Formats: sequence, C-alpha cells, structure tokens
Amino acid sequence: MTTRISVFPLGGALLFPRMHLPLHIFEPRYRAMISDSLARDRRIGMVQPRDNRQKPGLFRMGCVGQIVEVEALDDGRFDIVLEGLSRFVIKRELEVATPFRQVEADLVDTPEDETLALAERSSLELEARRFADAQGYAVDWEAVSRLDDESLVNGIAQIAPFDIASKQALLEVDSLQDRSELIVQLMQFFGRHGDDEAGTLQ
Repeated sequence: MTTRISVFPLGGALLFPRMHLPLHIFEPRYRAMISDSLARDRRIGMVQPRDNRQKPGLFRMGCVGQIVEVEALDDGRFDIVLEGLSRFVIKRELEVATPFRQVEADLVDTPEDETLALAERSSLELEARRFADAQGYAVDWEAVSRLDDESLVNGIAQIAPFDIASKQALLEVDSLQDRSELIVQLMQFFGRHGDDEAGTLQ
C-alpha cells in the first residue's frame, strides 16, 4: 500500500510497530507538523537522517506512528507519545510547500505474535545483563523478564546506545529472531569497543 507520510528525521530514534516512543517537539517546523497531523489522521513517520546536512538525506526505511498521547504546552511546544503502526519504505520525496518534509512510501507488513526460542531469549537476556552492567545502567530485570519477546527485542533496539547505522540495520531486519541475533552481536561489539574506540559496525 502506497501512502503519503509527513516525516520527522531524527537520528537514533527508532519506532517499531506496536511499540511506543515519547517525543518532545520544539522546532517550529515540527510543531507545524504535529498541528497538521492532529487536524488530519494523527500520524507521522519517524525516519533517520543519513548525514548532518541542512536538509539531510534520509534512510529508505522508517516507521509510521499514531499520536496516542499529546500535551500542548503554553509556548507552542508539544509532548507526544507515538504508537508504531507500520514500517515503510520511501519511494520518493514530495515537493511540498509545508515547512516539514513529506514522502510517498510503501507500507511494509510486519508479522505479529513472533516468538523466540528459549535459547534465543536466554542468550539475549544474558548479553543484555552483561552490556547493562558494563555501561553502568540500572535495570529492573524482574520487569524485563515479564516482557513478551517482541517488546523485549524491539524495546532494546529502541533504547540501546548504538550508532545510527546500527540502529537502522535493526529496523530493517524483518524477523524478530534475526533482530534479536543482531542485537546480541551489537552489544558484544559495542561492549568491547565502548566510547574509547568509537567503533562502528557496518
């Protein structure tokens, strides 16, 4: 299905179907985008920029989300929560008069109710504990153990401090099992290289 999507380019901010992403909207062009979205279908697309130019190139795949919570602040800013609906692949960027960018994109079906094998789940949780300990993160592991497989895998993909290219690779992986395996590889890689060597996995 091809559709028109207003996009918010933001490095490191991943959204997956059925997951949530809180955002603070302060730039005028994106405040305009949120106002426009609220007046129409409450949907915007999250996509990562490829570079740091004034008008950066965009990765081809992003995720469209629906605004499920919104707080309009007195100074025109917004605090919103997006719920992921579907990944999309950009076909072309549209010439528009709006201050925010719009694309024509194909929506990508995402399988539901995917699960991990017990060994895959155990491997992911073990590597996540090692990574969190090495990074000094405080994690409620009891709460983590209660998450379903999809929420665990995609939640880690959203919040883990990987570089933009690595985060994009996680978004573009189609199966939950492959995404879990890639997360384990990335945690091992970044756990070894850390901030000192600023490694990038290509």
